Amino acid sequence: MAALGSPSSPLTTGPSGTGDRLLPEPLLAELNQRRIGPAWRQLLGHGVLLVAAGGLWGTPALPWPLRLLGLLVLGWGLAFSFCAMHECAHRTAFVDRERNDTLAWWFGVLSFYNADFYRRYHQWHHRHTHQPGLDPELEDAPPTTPASYWLELSGLSWWVGKLRGHWRGLGGDFRANPYIPEEAAARVRESLWRQFAVYGALLILSIPGGNGFLLRFWLLPLIVGQPLLRFVLMAEHGGCAFNANGLANTRTTLTLALLRWLMWNMPFHAEHHLYPSIPFHALPRAHALIGPHLAHCDTGYLRLHLRFMRAPALLAEPQATPS
Repeated sequence: MAALGSPSSPLTTGPSGTGDRLLPEPLLAELNQRRIGPAWRQLLGHGVLLVAAGGLWGTPALPWPLRLLGLLVLGWGLAFSFCAMHECAHRTAFVDRERNDTLAWWFGVLSFYNADFYRRYHQWHHRHTHQPGLDPELEDAPPTTPASYWLELSGLSWWVGKLRGHWRGLGGDFRANPYIPEEAAARVRESLWRQFAVYGALLILSIPGGNGFLLRFWLLPLIVGQPLLRFVLMAEHGGCAFNANGLANTRTTLTLALLRWLMWNMPFHAEHHLYPSIPFHALPRAHALIGPHLAHCDTGYLRLHLRFMRAPALLAEPQATPS
């Protein structure tokens, strides 16, 4: 499977409806270039974050406020491993396919996703972005009440959905997943079994001495870190148009540099959807040209969620005017 979105494919409907390209062909070719340096630096930084935060959380001699900070940061690092998996699943992080696929799988293990399942799911999401009945991300209805908003933000519904989905996948039941073709089902099932074998091995290693390694350094931090990931993912398409117009069905959110780094530049989400062939490190350059044409380009996740908190129905209804 090639990268999701080929360099020649992202012909979008321009803001005037003329079908003009938003990015000139020579610039797009330049932005599409894979570079291993940015990906290795990103991976190294993410690894240092996980180790340092795990060290804070796992050192009993430290004061509790410092340990709790370590727990929170470790949880964010684990939850946002999803973003690393996402980039590698697109096969845009590195030049070679094998390295992208291997790292996508391991980051999926960290974030409780399965990369082989997710790649196919996500390809449909790009093909049918925010189109009811087609986009798999709309299989579960967006929250429309304060109770459902806070439930979504807590991550509880995500955990329930993941456990159900993984359970069906382990049994080879992909009847509810049309994006998993019959010829790929065996491979995806085998990938899920390998993933749960890793969890099983870590569980066994957690038993001697009652150290609870799997619970203390993976499950509990991931539970703690998941709400922040939900916080940013809810903004990607919530309140955007339910149609095929890439300028209106996806949101870019201008946020703190540290959060952009942790998310592999995915806050530039509309740019990513319009041109999924562009690697994460080139998205800021793409935004400079694409940003002015977007229907939804918000400043700050908190500001956006304050609107959602006041009127959760906005998550399921296109906003009348651009932000």
